[in-house]
Amino acid sequence: MHILITNDDGVFAPGLLALAQEMRSLGEITVLAPDRNWSASGHVKTMHRPLRVKRLTLADGTPALATDGAPSDCVALAMLGVVEEKIDVVVSGINPHANIGYDVTYSGTVTAAMEAAIWKVPGIAVSLDSPDHFNGELDYRPAAIVARQVVEKVMANRLPEGVLLSINVPYLGVDEIRGVSITRQGLRVYRDELVRRMDPHGTPYFWIGGEPPTGVVEKGTDYGALAAGYVSITPLQLDLSAHEFRAELDAWEWGLSSNGHP
Repeated sequence: MHILITNDDGVFAPGLLALAQEMRSLGEITVLAPDRNWSASGHVKTMHRPLRVKRLTLADGTPALATDGAPSDCVALAMLGVVEEKIDVVVSGINPHANIGYDVTYSGTVTAAMEAAIWKVPGIAVSLDSPDHFNGELDYRPAAIVARQVVEKVMANRLPEGVLLSINVPYLGVDEIRGVSITRQGLRVYRDELVRRMDPHGTPYFWIGGEPPTGVVEKGTDYGALAAGYVSITPLQLDLSAHEFRAELDAWEWGLSSNGHP
């Protein structure tokens, strides 16, 4: 098995190193990750400038590739031939914070897995629900172990076309995690604030600041599972169509026939 490992925090992020070390037990690994932090970058495709790729070495001696592109660019570059060997699965992470609810639309970690699904390769995004305002070195080992177990299950059972997995792991020891919960996206509560400042020339500039987001604890959701001490596994799909709303939308008075085209 050949595993492509990427992330959105940069090639030297400790979460990526922990993931690479654990994935190595399953087969051949290739690391191709951004050369800088792309957190909250969303699904990016770089088309209007050249992309550079360079070889480097991680802290434990693992060879890696780094690019000035986004996480989704990393996957696309690998699939298009920068990585010559066939890739069997893409694992993205380990993100230092949870990606739950609407976070998945912002997350470079998740959208790298989405890019894999576009290429019809299993994509798995792994995120760690670390405490807010945590000071110190995060322990990524439990999340890496969970990621390895998920990859084993995915490769044994496969994923439907167009489906990826978003894994969120509570910040607990391996023996403290209560189990796995198959979830849906929960309700993320954002607490963003606009911070207005002036530069030395008197020109205003802005930050989107505020407290870290929270969520609504509800059974069956990613946030609810994490709050209860479970690993959340949320299957996501590329098809964003609101299928249940199509019939109602078709019944609106459009003035032109809404049924004249496929």
